[in-house]
Amino acid sequence: MKIALYPGSFDPFHNGHLEVIERAAKLFDEVVVAAVRNPQKSEPLFDLEERKEMLAESCAHLPSVRTVSVSTLVVTVARDVGAVAIVRGLRAVSDFENELQMAQMNRSLSGVETIFIPTSSSHSFIASKLLREVARYGGDVGAFVPSQVNERLKRRFSQES
Repeated sequence: MKIALYPGSFDPFHNGHLEVIERAAKLFDEVVVAAVRNPQKSEPLFDLEERKEMLAESCAHLPSVRTVSVSTLVVTVARDVGAVAIVRGLRAVSDFENELQMAQMNRSLSGVETIFIPTSSSHSFIASKLLREVARYGGDVGAFVPSQVNERLKRRFSQES
């Protein structure tokens, strides 16, 4: 069985992420989507467990997808789940340089290959950071995130008001 790992902070999860997962699910027998704690990013909007729940809710229509949450190296997770590949989404050329460095490091550490899946142009501008900012100021992000995520964003920012 060919297993792929799709790691990310997913804070919040959006339709660009979902597109990558749906496409990866057509290429692999199983896709493990891992909400990862990224210490290089600012304080998360949602904790790891909330992000894992949003992933599970948003991917419920995909029987070959399972979700986990982790606070460790991606290559450790890849080994633990038996992944033959790490999947990464690319929105634009600007994403490629950083993703290539990570892919090379991950391969050097573990031998696991990285597969890049470019998002469609309809999702290429969507970024979690932008969605957090728009939602924080009351903007409607419903067209860019699964409905379950949109509801959580609305609840989160209504509590801050």
